Amino acid sequence: MANANYVISWHDTVNHGGSKAKQDVENFLKAEGYREIDTPANNISKVLFVYFKFPRIVKSIHNSTILFQFPSGKPFLRKKMMESIRNSDNKLVVLIHDIESLRLNHEPGREKENAEEIDLLKKCDGIISHNEAMTEWLHQQGVMVPITNLGIFDYDNPQKVNTDGKYDGSICFAGNLEKSSFLNKLQLKHSLVLFGSHPADSYHEHLKYAGMFPPEVLPQKLTQNFGLVWDGPDVNSCTGPYGEYMRYNDPHKVSLYLSSGIPVIIWREAALANFIQQNNLGILIDDLTELDKVLDHLSAEEYAAMKENVVNFSGRLRGGHYIKQAMKNISKATDGGDNA
Repeated sequence: MANANYVISWHDTVNHGGSKAKQDVENFLKAEGYREIDTPANNISKVLFVYFKFPRIVKSIHNSTILFQFPSGKPFLRKKMMESIRNSDNKLVVLIHDIESLRLNHEPGREKENAEEIDLLKKCDGIISHNEAMTEWLHQQGVMVPITNLGIFDYDNPQKVNTDGKYDGSICFAGNLEKSSFLNKLQLKHSLVLFGSHPADSYHEHLKYAGMFPPEVLPQKLTQNFGLVWDGPDVNSCTGPYGEYMRYNDPHKVSLYLSSGIPVIIWREAALANFIQQNNLGILIDDLTELDKVLDHLSAEEYAAMKENVVNFSGRLRGGHYIKQAMKNISKATDGGDNA
């Protein structure tokens, strides 16, 4: 095949919000001229493809960059795919979506899986990490290949940007509601509208469940003033494996909110907190029990300025600015600037 750059399209057998981020990356890069290496959706077909067809495809490509979105597939499949790329004359660049060895690093019995995951990342030609905190953690694990920071995930959002600047202190939250068990303890006087799977049987009176919608439809439903970004079982801080993970990752729901024109409320110790503060895209908070007071003290003028920033910023996420820039940066870092 002719010299070009490639992105691997990995189809999940179950469609869920988690596949949205990968699909967006594929779409944004294909619009930049990247070619797609498509994979089958059926599980048996995947195995046959990875072991027999994929190595032949990779060997037919020369002196190109191949982007692997990590993690994709079962561990044995991703290991085989990454080995196939490394055994060719192409460059293997990994875009990290999640690192289980970071999110679940305190879980007993995972030592072998954690070590294998880090070993795979050590053997890449280059990595696109979420942010400085995640990159520093990778360095601490001995991953010394070139790394560039994404900054924030882009979001291909087909819905009209919400430009309504009227302030009433309303909030929305989108995600796996079962995992977000802090909601079961949360009491607010402001309205909080919940979207997603596995809602509880009941919530505090000002928390209202509004249903589950496909990623391309959901932004249309987000008409509130703020989108909440919080995780774990507690309202006083983000705790537990998923809460602590916010110190390192870029939650995709941040991009959902911002691309929709919705400022965010995020934990002050989250990795994305500085990004939000520096760009005036939302509010940082230590404790959700303080949220009512914070919203009461926010003036309509302050909210209007924040809202305007978010509406302007949404265009960057909708256009794939961050993944495009990250691919250029990692290409230079791996001495492949002429390929990007």
